Amino acid sequence: MAADNALAYDERLTVPRTWWVIVFAFGLATALVFFAYGPIAALIAFAAGGGLATSFATSQGSMRIRVTPKLLVVGDARLPLNALGEPHALFGDEARAWRTYKADTRAFFVMRSYISGAVRVEVLDPDDPTPYLYISTRAPEQLAAAIRGSARTAGSEE
Repeated sequence: MAADNALAYDERLTVPRTWWVIVFAFGLATALVFFAYGPIAALIAFAAGGGLATSFATSQGSMRIRVTPKLLVVGDARLPLNALGEPHALFGDEARAWRTYKADTRAFFVMRSYISGAVRVEVLDPDDPTPYLYISTRAPEQLAAAIRGSARTAGSEE
């Protein structure tokens, strides 16, 4: 990997382990419903119910956050660091406030209900109607530091 593409931060927002217990329980409940039609039907229902629940859980855990020396990559969005302001690490009540009553509907949100921490970053581009980014993360201070550090590096190269 070239130095230009070196990652300063990399996180995948995976679902908590308890969700996999729920996935198994959903498959089991589906199997129990179809058990009256025989063990083969119950086995097929277990596979189908478990597969459906697994696809939901994996889709919720597919979001990646990466910070490179020039970009903040959140899922499919690629945002140049020179268009972003100061990042703010949010915890507990402050994070909840920014995703509820303080929220601006024009903001770019990546929220996961099972993650309590977040980072809020102002968007400085005057042509962009997005006022800020709200990104759920398990490590708000590390993500904010990576954005801050990479933005300084990107700014000094220009």
